[in-house]
Amino acid sequence: MQIALAQFNPIVGDLEGNAARIAELADQAAVAGAAVLLTPELALCGYPPEDLALRDDFYQESARVLADLSQHLPQGLTVVVGHPLMEAGRRYNAASVLRDGRTVAVYRKQQLPNYSVFDEVRTFSPGGAACVFEAGGVKFGLNICEDLWFPGPTAQAKAAGAQAMLVLNASPFHIGKQAERHAVARARVAENGLPLIYLNMVGGQDELIFDGGSFAVDAQGRLAAQCPAFEEGLHSVELNDGVPQGERHDWPGVEAGVYRALVLGVRDYIGKNGFAGALVGLSGGIDSALTVAIAADALGPERVHAVMMPSRYTADISLQDAEELARNLGVHYSVQPIKPMFDAFLAELAGEFAGRAADTTEENIQARIRGVLLMALSNKFGKLVLTTGNKSEMATGYATLYGDMAGGYAVLKDISKTLVWALSRYRNTLSPAIPERIITRPPSAELRPDQVDQDSLPPYDILDAIMERYVELDRSPAEIVAEGFDEATVRQVVRLIDFSEYKRRQAPPGIRVTRRGFGRDRRYPITNKYRAPFK
Repeated sequence: MQIALAQFNPIVGDLEGNAARIAELADQAAVAGAAVLLTPELALCGYPPEDLALRDDFYQESARVLADLSQHLPQGLTVVVGHPLMEAGRRYNAASVLRDGRTVAVYRKQQLPNYSVFDEVRTFSPGGAACVFEAGGVKFGLNICEDLWFPGPTAQAKAAGAQAMLVLNASPFHIGKQAERHAVARARVAENGLPLIYLNMVGGQDELIFDGGSFAVDAQGRLAAQCPAFEEGLHSVELNDGVPQGERHDWPGVEAGVYRALVLGVRDYIGKNGFAGALVGLSGGIDSALTVAIAADALGPERVHAVMMPSRYTADISLQDAEELARNLGVHYSVQPIKPMFDAFLAELAGEFAGRAADTTEENIQARIRGVLLMALSNKFGKLVLTTGNKSEMATGYATLYGDMAGGYAVLKDISKTLVWALSRYRNTLSPAIPERIITRPPSAELRPDQVDQDSLPPYDILDAIMERYVELDRSPAEIVAEGFDEATVRQVVRLIDFSEYKRRQAPPGIRVTRRGFGRDRRYPITNKYRAPFK
């Protein structure tokens, strides 16, 4: 028998649109001869619905749309649809088995994740019963996402007669996540001896990226099928005598996977929110260069406007490199010098600043002028400003509030500087894009004469290694020093990270690619006197 996998990209809250897409995929699956169509977790409403799932009207509308959908599905096809469900005043993350206009069975997710980017305990109640249904002569058990990470729900389904497991997922991407999914699936198969088909959502939702990569594991724990990563599509798995078989797509390497995640995130954030395109302040540096390349690949160059805003400190080679990048990518490019505006600000503030030496105040004024210009263009033309700061800068506060942090979406928010370099080199393997000099030049904000980032920060390879341990792995400063890092450098980086929380709290949302990004993952108090000991 054939099981169709609807690896599709829903829009949160678009109940009618998502239902129409499910119906379209069901028609295709029926024509292809499938017996069962599996849709992702909460496919009807999109994931995560967050506090939409606290509204009674949200459940009422979901129930109405689901009932209507059940009447428009092909006869004879069994369709498993993930949806929110309210029963007797309790809210569930559920899946209904629909066939021939009626509901055959309903499953309520049992294990509700409440860590990292997940807070389902806030919105849902846990189910407690197995769900087993028959289709094509096979008895299928259902799990939803987190259920698979615990032995109980799968064992419960087997005890209820399941011969194979179907797992609906909205599992967000981070580096290394697919290997974790495979390991968990194999663990459940080893415990229960049931073949398992794992369907994952695809698409971008605010900070989260869902990477697809749906797969099947046979009863011996061998990978029997794997769908493409970061791509929508209707795929199928043949289940014959309990043995799944299907197409096998390789998983992308780290740089390729992260790059595709960033492209998907930009495309969906701008597309799902209805913006005309993207605006990027192009400096001639590597962060803005990579951001423009991602935007052009996500939207098409015709929808990307790169704006070079040189100051008195901008090097000629920055202008040359920015122009070459824009020409390579084919994006709209314009130059808006900020010197007249900067001079006007300094003249206006001269009396207030009398007797005080120039410092970061003047540097920040330049960044804020650029932010004003970009936001003016955004308002006028309906394009979203993409900020260009990377995770290393966001960690240490090496950014200007209401300046280079001004914008609607932070593409590189979870991308360390060292990964920025790796992604830039990866992008150039696809086609000529980022000039080599941009990649090899010492990074500089160009806000004062002869400025380079390393005047204020440790070398990025060291900074990023400390940041990874302190932010992503939650290691103490003492543990980091014990690994061989210089104590003074660790103190500097930790102090900057702790002090800069107020800036990060005001940063736009950005794409998450690590297991601990700034935003939904890491929530530290701004007013906070705790300082981790070094001894």
